[in-house]
Amino acid sequence: MPYQVTLQPGGKAFSVDEGEAVLQAAHRQGIQLSHDCRSGSCGTCRARLVSGRVHYPQGPPLAITALEMQQAEILLCRAVPLNDIALDVREITAVAELVVKTLPCRIVRMERLAHDVEALYLKLPAVERLSFLPGQYIDVLLADGHRRSFSLANPPHDDSLLELHVRHVPGGRFTTEVFEKLHEGALLHIQGPLGTFFLREDTARPILMIAGGAGFAPFKAMLRHVFEQGPQRQVEFYWGARARRDLYAGWLVKKWLASHPGFKYVPVLSEPLPSDHWSGRTGFVHAAVLADHADLSGHDIYMSGPPPMITAAQGTFPAHGAAQSRMFSDTFYYAPEVRAALERGGA
Repeated sequence: MPYQVTLQPGGKAFSVDEGEAVLQAAHRQGIQLSHDCRSGSCGTCRARLVSGRVHYPQGPPLAITALEMQQAEILLCRAVPLNDIALDVREITAVAELVVKTLPCRIVRMERLAHDVEALYLKLPAVERLSFLPGQYIDVLLADGHRRSFSLANPPHDDSLLELHVRHVPGGRFTTEVFEKLHEGALLHIQGPLGTFFLREDTARPILMIAGGAGFAPFKAMLRHVFEQGPQRQVEFYWGARARRDLYAGWLVKKWLASHPGFKYVPVLSEPLPSDHWSGRTGFVHAAVLADHADLSGHDIYMSGPPPMITAAQGTFPAHGAAQSRMFSDTFYYAPEVRAALERGGA
């Protein structure tokens, strides 16, 4: 028999089938709750259990500790109710109002941005338009039923073409196809918009944006949106990469820096090459943020990039005043088969 989930505050309720995770049931019924990885690894879908009981059929997720579970915190992507429950969590109404569509599109332009990053520019059918929020992503639907997620790098006000930044992942079937076989004019099928990583505009708080590698893509959309809106909120953009060549749109960010007061750019390289002649910041990008901001309590913090970067920031920022409710992340996870190839060392 189905159980009932009630959201507080507000009292909105929905049903969850026996054995079904809360997040899956919510999305099945058009209720958008904060989430990212859907695997229990990021902690984005954290909520407080007000009443009732849940369990984790696959064992406790990685992103929640025993102490947090004792304090009635749960992860919605893995928590399965054992009876009717009430949760202290807010529905994300801005996303709930958007229509998720499955559409064909054509690649009208391809542009090599870096040695391992290719931009795809997609054209939707003339009668279709995709409404989305800056920072959201779409899924590319593959012929075998698999899907690959990519952030939209264009802002909503410039949607004649959808812009994706595809990083070549060793062992990645789709990314290898993009770099070796895909061509302009090719037809793809996409679904979107998806995700709860988007620019919150309900506050004037200063913004910290932290990208790792191709995590720049959603921030390109967000920053162009911020600059289009004006007057500008204070925005600081930290971009972490291994070497100078990985800051593949540094020229564009520097152009924004020159033309938009209140915008700050901090590139950080973890492994600069001798040929880089790098005199800027080095090390981990989250450490650079902490070196510049001993107190993070007054900021909205957005993070996009590989799991180690996101995990490090989520583990250290709260001790410096960052509020969990004002930290937003978009973690770039490999597909399961790609992770397996990398672990085997065969990629």
